[in-house]
Amino acid sequence: MKRDGSIEADYKERARIKRRAMLGKRITFTPEEARVLLAEKPKRLRVFPRRTKATPDDSGVRIGTPELFDEADEIDISVTFTWDRAEGEALEKQWRHIGTVQLGGPAYGDSRNGFTPGEYLKPGYVITSRGCNNRCSFCMAWRREGTLHELPIVEGYNVLDNNLLQCSESHIRAVFAMLRRQPERARFTGGLESALLLDWHVAELATLKPKLIYLAYDEPRDYEPLRKAAEMLDEAGLVTSGHAVRAYVLCGYPDDSIESATRRMDETCALGIMPMAMLYRGEDGALPMRDWQRFQREWARPSIIGAKMKGVSCEKS
Repeated sequence: MKRDGSIEADYKERARIKRRAMLGKRITFTPEEARVLLAEKPKRLRVFPRRTKATPDDSGVRIGTPELFDEADEIDISVTFTWDRAEGEALEKQWRHIGTVQLGGPAYGDSRNGFTPGEYLKPGYVITSRGCNNRCSFCMAWRREGTLHELPIVEGYNVLDNNLLQCSESHIRAVFAMLRRQPERARFTGGLESALLLDWHVAELATLKPKLIYLAYDEPRDYEPLRKAAEMLDEAGLVTSGHAVRAYVLCGYPDDSIESATRRMDETCALGIMPMAMLYRGEDGALPMRDWQRFQREWARPSIIGAKMKGVSCEKS
C-alpha cells in the first residue's frame, strides 16, 4: 500500500503472503511483497470481542482470536459490554503468546476519561464530555465515569456524549460549531435529554439539520419532557417523515410488562418520533425472557416501526 511514496505494511496482506509461502504455493516474492514481509511488526494491537458499527477498522484492530501470523508487542483488549467479559477473559488467554496483554474497557469500569479519536471508536465518532449528573438506577454512565466533566473538543460528526445538554453553554455552542465543519451531517446517537432541551438548543439544531437526534423514554415520568421536546423540535421543522428524531425506549426492566412497554412505544409514535426499543440487561448481562427478546426485535427495526407509525394507532395527533 503506497502513501507519500513509501510502502506501508498491510499486516493482513503480510499474513496472506506468509501463508502462501508456508503452503508451498510461492517460493519467490515480488519486491513489494518482500518489503511487506520485512516490515516491522506493529507495536500494539487493539482487540475487540465483537464488531459493531462503531468499532475501528484500521490495520491495528483485530476482532476475536489471533490470526495465524499476528504479531505485536502489546495487545489491548477492550470490552464494552458486561455480558462480553467472559469472552474478553478467554481472549486474554489466547493472546498471551503474542505479546503483553492488557484487558480493560467500559465493562471493567475503565472509563478512559479522555478521548482519542479513532482509538476505540471509528473515526467520525466523538465524545466531548464524560459522566452524568443524573443517578438513574439502570444506567452505568455515572457509576463508571462519575459526575459530568467536559473534554477538549475534537473533530467528528457522531456525538456519543452521555448527556451533552448538561455541559456548559459555551461547550455546547463549541460542539455545534465543530459539527458545522464536518463533511457529514451531525448525529446525536448518544442522546439528548428532553428535560434539558432549550429554545436556543433547538435553534442551533435547526441550522445543523442533523441526520439523527435521539431522545429517551426510559421511565413513565419521562413522557411529559419527551412530549415537550417533540413539540419544540416539530415547530423547528425537525420532526419529519424521514424520522430524523427518534427515542430510545427502555423496556424489560424489573416490574415492566409487555403491555406497558407497548403503550410507551405507541405514545412515542403518536408524537411523530420513531421509538427504538432498548432491552434492559442487568449488571450480569443476562437477557430477559424470550417474549422480551421478540418484542425488542419487533421494535428495533426502522422498516417495521415505520409501517406501524403509518397505522391509525400511531398517527401523530
